Amino acid sequence: MSDLSLLSKIKNKRSSLTEAEKKVADYVLNQPEYIPTMTTKELAQQADASEASVIRFCKSIGIRSFKLLKVQLAKEQNQSDGNINDFSLIHSNDTSSSLFHKVTYFNKSAIEQTLHTLDRKELDEAVAKMLKANTIAFFGVGGSYAPAVDAQYKLMKLGFHAQASADFHYMVAAVTMMKESDVLVLISTSGKTKEVVELAHYAKSRKVTVIAITTLQKSPLLALSDIALCTPHVEEEHRIGTIASRMTHLNIIDTLYLSIFRLMDQKIVDLLNQSREKIIEQRK
Repeated sequence: MSDLSLLSKIKNKRSSLTEAEKKVADYVLNQPEYIPTMTTKELAQQADASEASVIRFCKSIGIRSFKLLKVQLAKEQNQSDGNINDFSLIHSNDTSSSLFHKVTYFNKSAIEQTLHTLDRKELDEAVAKMLKANTIAFFGVGGSYAPAVDAQYKLMKLGFHAQASADFHYMVAAVTMMKESDVLVLISTSGKTKEVVELAHYAKSRKVTVIAITTLQKSPLLALSDIALCTPHVEEEHRIGTIASRMTHLNIIDTLYLSIFRLMDQKIVDLLNQSREKIIEQRK
C-alpha cells in the first residue's frame, strides 16, 4: 500500500474502473463503515453489482482479496491519532495517562480486526489437529516468544505434551523427534523471521503439521503453513516493540485453549480441580 489512505486510493482510481466496479467503489466510498462486517454477496447486492465485480474491484485497486479490503478499511477507521509504536513517540506530548488510553484503544482495535482475518475453517482444523497430537511445540522469537510460552502453559494444564522455545537449535532437535501426527505452531508477526521460516521448512520435510499464527500478508511462513491462523497487519516491522500484534496472538492462543478444553471430557475438569486445590493449600 502507498501512503495514501485506501479511500483516497479508490477515489484516484475510480475513473479507470469499469461501470460495474464503479458501483462497488461508490458504495465503499459512501458507506465505508459498513464494509468490514459485510460479505461479498451483501456488498454486491447493496451496490447493485455482481460478486465477481466486487472481486475485480478489489484487484483493480491493488488489494488481493475482499478480506484484505475489509481489514484495511477497519484498520483505517480504527486508527488512533498518530502511531504509538514508532520512534516519533519520543517527540510527542503524551502523558502516561494519554498513552494508557491510546494503548488500550490500539490493542482493542487490533483484536477486533482479527474477526475479519481469522478463517473459521482453518481454526476448526487447527483444533482438530492439536487434539490428535501427541506433542505440540510452539516457537517464536522476540516478542512472539511470550504467546508461545503462554500456549505451552495452557496446553500443559490440559494434559498435552507441550513445549515452547525461542531457541532454534533446541526446536530443531524437538522437531526431529516429532511424528507426523504432531503439531508445530510457529508464531511470527511478519512471517519472514529467518529462524521461523527455516523451522517451517524442516517440519514440512518431516511431515509434521505446521500451524502459523501470523499476519494476513504474503510471506514465506504463510506459504509454508498447513494451517494459517491470520492476524491483521497492525504494526510496522520498524517499531519500538511488539504491542498490538502480541495481543492478537494471545487472543488466538486463548481461543485454541478454550476450543480444545470444550471438546475434552470430565476427567480434565477433575484434574484441574485437583491442581487448584494443591495451589490453594500453598496459600494457607
